[in-house]
Amino acid sequence: MITLSGNTIYLRALEPEDLDFLYTLENDEKVWEVSETLAPYSKFILKEYLANSHKDIFEVKQLRLAISNYNNKLLGFIDIFDFNPKNKRAGVGIVVLEEANRNKGVGREALSLLIDYAFNHLDLHQLYANISESNKPSIHLFSNLGFERIGIKKDWNYTSGKFQNEILYQKINK
Repeated sequence: MITLSGNTIYLRALEPEDLDFLYTLENDEKVWEVSETLAPYSKFILKEYLANSHKDIFEVKQLRLAISNYNNKLLGFIDIFDFNPKNKRAGVGIVVLEEANRNKGVGREALSLLIDYAFNHLDLHQLYANISESNKPSIHLFSNLGFERIGIKKDWNYTSGKFQNEILYQKINK
């Protein structure tokens, strides 16, 4: 697990004990904009999700990892989605919960670990992220880790009664 271990955090597989945290996250309406969720999730559905989270990324085309500190406190999640091994690409998403954990390098370290894992263990050629134009912290995070702004999807997401642009960022493994 050296690849998924950093200085202050590590990335790990989901555990049944993550249910309450996952339930809180998936039912937090502030996060729905990013996840495109329209309705709450039940604990039953999330238990089923956790029970199947062990499946291979090559089978389910996605991977969600927990971001944890070395005191085993769950800080957030980081995802690989739309995994496409034929074309060697995937999307990336990250959420760090609680304001107390933000702007302290948690997201940067988690994303850096995931980039290394994706390029060196999954043999991906590129990663991409879709970020709302108004999400300045995410734009800053991805840009600082070498993701380049490659396009804009105008009026892409309808949020809070208005359309917002979404920016496409890409990082190619050189």
